[in-house]
This record gives sequence, structure tokens and C-alpha cells, in this order.
Amino acid sequence: MGTSPSTTLIIPGKTRPYIMAHRGSLIECPENTLAAFRRALADGADILETDLHLTADGEFVCIHDATVDRTTSGSGPVGALTLAQIKRLSASYGRAGFEVERVPTLREVAALLPEGVTLALELKIDRFLDPDVCRRLVAELDECGIRGQAVVLSFSLNRLRAVQNVAPDIPTGLITLTNPTPAPPVALLGPLWPLLLLNPFYVRQAHRQGKVVCPLDVQSERRAWLYRRLGCDALMSNDPGAVARALGRTPPTT
Repeated sequence: MGTSPSTTLIIPGKTRPYIMAHRGSLIECPENTLAAFRRALADGADILETDLHLTADGEFVCIHDATVDRTTSGSGPVGALTLAQIKRLSASYGRAGFEVERVPTLREVAALLPEGVTLALELKIDRFLDPDVCRRLVAELDECGIRGQAVVLSFSLNRLRAVQNVAPDIPTGLITLTNPTPAPPVALLGPLWPLLLLNPFYVRQAHRQGKVVCPLDVQSERRAWLYRRLGCDALMSNDPGAVARALGRTPPTT
């Protein structure tokens, strides 16, 4: 699973470091909701990051946890509930003014995606080891017209390999909490940010291998100066607007 020009994360017309909105604008809105993704786009996000699970009836939904308990008005495992059951729940995370928000499907998030913005999908479960599930995921990206704007992420290299076996053109990204060397055969690397202090040559080494680096740091605006100095390619944050300000950028006009 090597990296080639077709599988390198490049966003035409965008300036590096790219701004990655972690679960949308998590500071301003309930995480992984359409409201959060709309706000992130308004704040200048280049990449929308979300988490992917499957419902009991096989629908792709954007939610972080394996259960709906923390972020919705319901309870139970995502994989044991049908899409209709999940859609009856408020995804407001208890925040006033967002009661109408629901757990979005992948299709609903894809429909928000403007040209020139990437959608990063973190594969949360081992159901993505199933080739049939991967084929359905790729088919849905095709149907939504965003295959060329998608990147798949995971802490599991095996999940990424499963997608690559079906669609070698889709970039993959490995998230790591422990590995201080950019060795994995993926296009994007997401090391926990202190690893870049442990190995200050990490980004340089990754670039020599044709890989891009986005530190795992949901408050990257606090260390934007460091990441720019190291040459990081993308900055993740719960507050994409704060990253835009730290980088001296103005939000896009609407």
C-alpha cells in the first residue's frame, strides 16, 4: 500500500497548512452535526473530518462513539439501531438551540461538501475490514460525486488496507499515539503532536517519502507557529476559525 501521486493528499487551490475541522466546528456547534460542518466551512475549513459507523441496516452515519448515549437523546449501540431509530434522536449534545440536529448520514454530509474541500472519514469499527462494506462505501462516494475529494483515516492499518484493496486511488491516513517515525505506507500521517517534539525531523522524513503530516492536536491553533516551522501540511482543530485566525487568514465570502 504505497504512496503515489494519485494517492497523495493535495487540495488544488488551497494553501498549506490546510485547516482540518475536527468533527466540524466542535466549539461552536454539537459535534458531527450538519450545523457543525456548515459552521466549519464558513470558518474556512479545507478539510471536514468526521467519524464513520454503520447502523443495524447498513447505513453509513457520522458519529464518533460506538453508542449514541453521549451525543444524542437516546441510548444503545449505533450498530444495533436502524437509521430510522437513530434519526428520531436529537444530536444536540444537550446544547440549547440545536435540538433539531440529527446524526447525519454520509450522504447528507457529502451533499454539503463544496468543490475544493476534502472529506476525511475516520473508520471507527472493524466492519470496515469486510470487503463488501468497503465496496459499498466506495460506491456511495461515487454516487455522491465525492470520491476524488475523500480520504479515509483510521488508527487501524488493516482497515485502511481493506479500503485500498477496493479503491487504491483513495488516499489513506494513519493516526498514531505512539510511533515517532513516519514509516507506515500511507499518504497522510496523524501523529499525536508530542511525537513531533520527540522526533523533530518527523515532517522532513515524511516529506521525503511523499507523505503529508497532520498532527493529532485538536487545539492546534495554540501551536500553529510550531507546526508552520516544522512544515506540517494540515492543522486539526475543534475550532477551525481559531486556526484560520492563527494563520492570518480571513473566512471565505459567502
